[in-house]
Amino acid sequence: MQEPVNRRQFLTTAGLSTLALTVGASRLAAFATNPSGLKIAYSAITWGGNDAQAINDLSALGFKGIQLRANTFGPYKAKPSELKALLDQHHLALAMFSSGNVEIDPAKEQSTIDMHVAHASFVKALGGSAIQLTNSARPKDRLPTTEELKRLAAVMNEIGKQTADLGVQASYHNHMHQLGETPEEVDVIVQAMNPKYVKLELDIAHYKQGGGQPEKAVKQYKDIIYALHLKDTMSPLSDKPNDPKAYKFVELGRGNVDVPAVFKALEDIKFKGWGIIELDGVPEKDKTALQCAQINKDYITKTLHHPL
Repeated sequence: MQEPVNRRQFLTTAGLSTLALTVGASRLAAFATNPSGLKIAYSAITWGGNDAQAINDLSALGFKGIQLRANTFGPYKAKPSELKALLDQHHLALAMFSSGNVEIDPAKEQSTIDMHVAHASFVKALGGSAIQLTNSARPKDRLPTTEELKRLAAVMNEIGKQTADLGVQASYHNHMHQLGETPEEVDVIVQAMNPKYVKLELDIAHYKQGGGQPEKAVKQYKDIIYALHLKDTMSPLSDKPNDPKAYKFVELGRGNVDVPAVFKALEDIKFKGWGIIELDGVPEKDKTALQCAQINKDYITKTLHHPL
């Protein structure tokens, strides 16, 4: 016959059960606020070409992924194993590689394709699987034509077709002062992209500065987003209060981008992939790249409660 449970035992057991339920609920609540499957990486661009320092700093901060730029191709193209060893030593995955400019001039098409395919081979040797495509084709004195926007997509489609053979995904990066500045331009380009070969790397700050709402773009392009640049932009500026076009990139949470809404949208679409924190340069001269990265890390982990 089972012995009766005394009152103290009952209260202790009940209390522990309640505590367990409370802790479990809080963990579920915390999990519910995090985008499912979103992995956080950081771009080395803030270090201005000192990639070894960027790798060291980001590893020390606990990041698991990094974006490198095409400046690493020159010194390491003949010895990618050295750069890969450095990344492996610091437990950093190559989340994205900035492959650079896509020319839309037919006379330069083959050379631009060859360059990006060479970069893709380099990325593959580094253990990476994606390249980022930008462009410098925006006219200076007029808006781009629909034909120009579609031409960019056509060249990227061919690049993506060839990099896919190497197991490397080509991704289009929307950007101010390039083809794809406004939401309308981005849409023309995306609709002309072959999703089999080119995906979207949505930069939430450039999209916001271009007049869009990145949290809506996340849902609009949910089937073609490969990665994101997690980034913030401040506008207007205190020294140019009457210039609506003046802006600067700042650490997450300091600017106009509704980053929590973006994270909520990513949760809603069950996004699984890299969100790469990017800051083109230190926004104030008295800061270092490392200090900015710490601020961004704190925003992600303490404000948004998302793990690295």
